[in-house]
Amino acid sequence: MTLLDKDGVRLTVDGAVATVTLDNPAKRNAQSPGMWRALAEAGRVLPGAVRVVVLRGEGASFSAGLDRRMFEPEGIEGETSFVELAHRTDQELDAYIAGAQEAFTWWRRSDLISVAAVQGHAIGAGFQLALACDLRVCAEDVQFAMRETSLGLVPDLAGTHPLVALVGYARALEICATGRFVHAEEAERAGLANLVVPAGELDAAVADLAAALLAAPRDAVIETKALLAGAGSRTYEQQRAAEREAQARRLRELAGLGE
Repeated sequence: MTLLDKDGVRLTVDGAVATVTLDNPAKRNAQSPGMWRALAEAGRVLPGAVRVVVLRGEGASFSAGLDRRMFEPEGIEGETSFVELAHRTDQELDAYIAGAQEAFTWWRRSDLISVAAVQGHAIGAGFQLALACDLRVCAEDVQFAMRETSLGLVPDLAGTHPLVALVGYARALEICATGRFVHAEEAERAGLANLVVPAGELDAAVADLAAALLAAPRDAVIETKALLAGAGSRTYEQQRAAEREAQARRLRELAGLGE
């Protein structure tokens, strides 16, 4: 069932699995404000029964980053160019960037697990979109790169936090400051990729992972995700307490004593 198909984004749902497809392969799924709005909308219209969301890109590349027309004075028709944005007030700029970030923030919701299927180029905004997901399955031809600094900008689409969490501060700084490519072998070794497979096996590998993620009861997965997501901000003792509280809820639920 197709729930959304606009601005290079298509959302389909099959039972507990939703698939969000970047569908502008002629431009290597370059991202525009319209695409960001559509991605944010996909998160809002997602049915409550969905447990796993797969994010993929049509064609040879996952996403080659920003549509370069945004850097031109005339920009994209109907959209505000970066040149125009530079003349806005601090409050207006903040609101614009916050709106763009909405396309990147819902993927880690506690009630679902998101999986990015990444092939070819995942550059800049494309890299950050892959980082927005909980998990990443990558084809052997994947090429990650954070090119914002080479354009005089910074990564501002919510990608810096997960990047540091995955690879550590020093490697994240080096990746961002140099803008170099990170290929499949390094991505898997550094923790950017949960799994690397031949390009022809990417869809099958993601389908197998989605099936495995659906095998456990939903509430147990939600509680476990919350425990792991919050572990970095808790002390050891606080994490122990959080585990006890979560397990008490699960035991009562299994015994039919839940609220």
